[in-house]
Amino acid sequence: MMKRFSLRMAAAGLTGLVMASLAPAQAAEQLNPPRYTWSFAGIFGTFDRAQLQRGFQVYKEVCAACHSVNLLSFRNLAQRGGPEFSAAQAAAIAADWMHKVREIGDDGQPAERTPRVADRIPGPFPNVKAAEAANGGKAPPDLTLMPKARSYERGFPWFLTDIVTLYQEHGADYVKAFLTGYEDGHETPPGTHYNKYYPGNFVGMPNVLQDGQVSYSDGSPATRQQYAADVTAFLMWAAEPHMEARKRIGFQVILFLLVLGGLAYFTKKKVWKNIEGHA
Repeated sequence: MMKRFSLRMAAAGLTGLVMASLAPAQAAEQLNPPRYTWSFAGIFGTFDRAQLQRGFQVYKEVCAACHSVNLLSFRNLAQRGGPEFSAAQAAAIAADWMHKVREIGDDGQPAERTPRVADRIPGPFPNVKAAEAANGGKAPPDLTLMPKARSYERGFPWFLTDIVTLYQEHGADYVKAFLTGYEDGHETPPGTHYNKYYPGNFVGMPNVLQDGQVSYSDGSPATRQQYAADVTAFLMWAAEPHMEARKRIGFQVILFLLVLGGLAYFTKKKVWKNIEGHA
């Protein structure tokens, strides 16, 4: 007697498409992503400018067809701490963007125009309903905060080492692992694909990264692993564009407090050294 499978609709992580989960006996155990090496990890971590520029290229040529980064403006691409394109490059990227800015024209009617550098980066769909209609009833999620919105549990004792080492890149680990976690040879419900790192393993988003898909001008490997790492780094910057400044200021504050604490201690010793019981 054939088992009945129950399909449920859910927002599919990076996909926003249909996700169907099988009965527990059929679903494989979700794997934890490996811990990757990131230039921005740790208290002294910084973004790799070349990697951020490559990641933006991957987003533009692959991800932008379905996903938006609504919280980013073109001018952010030229700001310090990010990809640091030149102002002229950022303006050229805006003028050549594949999606138009949608707004209300002077006549009060919906209109489209070429983006300017001050505009938010427009997404592929005019509204949520249009996105849902084009993607099986679920709109692909905005990616601006995705590495901060996704994570996984490392369990004991590893979460203790993460606290000590200040490792906070679990979301980045998950995003890269997700993008490279597709496997063939698994039986999946219609319209879904197998991903060993996705909760439930069955996800509506297909494997969109293939070797040789994006051509890099700096000689970096044109591989799926490289694409996944680069676009994940770009999305991490999009989620936390002031990370470098935050870490720098935090380190300066710690140094200040250490110096202040030392001065307070020696001042106390100096003031009270001749008072009985406080020497």
